[in-house]
Amino acid sequence: MMMSALFATIGFAACAQKLDASKVPAAVKAAFAKQYPGAVAGWEKENGKYEVNFKQNGNTMSALYETNGTLAETEMDIKVADLPATVQAYVKEHYKGKTVKEAAKITKADGTVNYEAEVNGKDVIFDANGKFIKEAKD
Repeated sequence: MMMSALFATIGFAACAQKLDASKVPAAVKAAFAKQYPGAVAGWEKENGKYEVNFKQNGNTMSALYETNGTLAETEMDIKVADLPATVQAYVKEHYKGKTVKEAAKITKADGTVNYEAEVNGKDVIFDANGKFIKEAKD
């Protein structure tokens, strides 16, 4: 368990760079503080956007903001068992013998929901109904 967490951290760190809160635009910090008052933030910069990792009501979450403070999406870790049945069936069929290591529910700024299943070192993305969208390198 500890090793998989370590590898996940190393893999994640490759695409995002940790950021001191002082380097985060004021508009981004203000938007986060307004939406999640009192949450303790860990900041990263990823593809020109600002990602904040935090806990809310016991849930591990992240939010992605544009430079101007506009929320792009939120992501909440969920139990693998909470993925839609269609997602679980897709993984079973297309990734034979592999297990889902982590799962998340992604909510875009427009309210669109996606599910993410980490399988075999890749993020497999599905729509709200569990229909496959794409596979991305973790």
